[in-house]
Amino acid sequence: MLLIVLCCFSFTSQAQNTTSSDVLKDVLGQLSKHSAVRAAFEQQRKNPALIEPQNSSGQLLFVTGHGMLWQTQKPYQQTLALTGAKTVSIDADGRMQTVRNERGVSQISQMLQSMLAGQIEAVTRQFNVNASGTTGNWTLSFTPKQARVAQVLRSIQLDGGAFLQDIRVDMQDGGQTIIHMTDTRDAGPLSELEKHALGSP
Repeated sequence: MLLIVLCCFSFTSQAQNTTSSDVLKDVLGQLSKHSAVRAAFEQQRKNPALIEPQNSSGQLLFVTGHGMLWQTQKPYQQTLALTGAKTVSIDADGRMQTVRNERGVSQISQMLQSMLAGQIEAVTRQFNVNASGTTGNWTLSFTPKQARVAQVLRSIQLDGGAFLQDIRVDMQDGGQTIIHMTDTRDAGPLSELEKHALGSP
């Protein structure tokens, strides 16, 4: 009896893993069809040391193989270029200055860039991934594999359809970041500043 139960459990686990893996593969394949994407974003950050959450909004640009441009417009103006593990701040004249990332931010940035590029091996290298839903309405849940990252980062949840729509990041200290994206679309031609910031030809 025990053997039958174990066999059934094993089969069920394999079926669930296969389903999750298939959904992840389908989602990444769908996202990677768009080589350059623009969207508007609204971000809310909760810090356990602060009473009120911090809200901001702006525009983002992702270009496969080059990274992301994160342009905060309210309540202040700031442009950040995230390329690989590197983050730089860019002023109005295009001058760049390297920004030191908080712990865990580099891994999150690299994971998102890999995911939007459809690079499944890079996505799963540092995170355990559980995928559910369909390509029209999906959820991906990430937990870090590395102990040093898990010390600061609890989990990441992504939701979307044809494009990535929502990002939720939960930190071990109780901090939380929620990003909601709207008006997501293929980017079209890049400006000279965007090309310069992302090193795109």
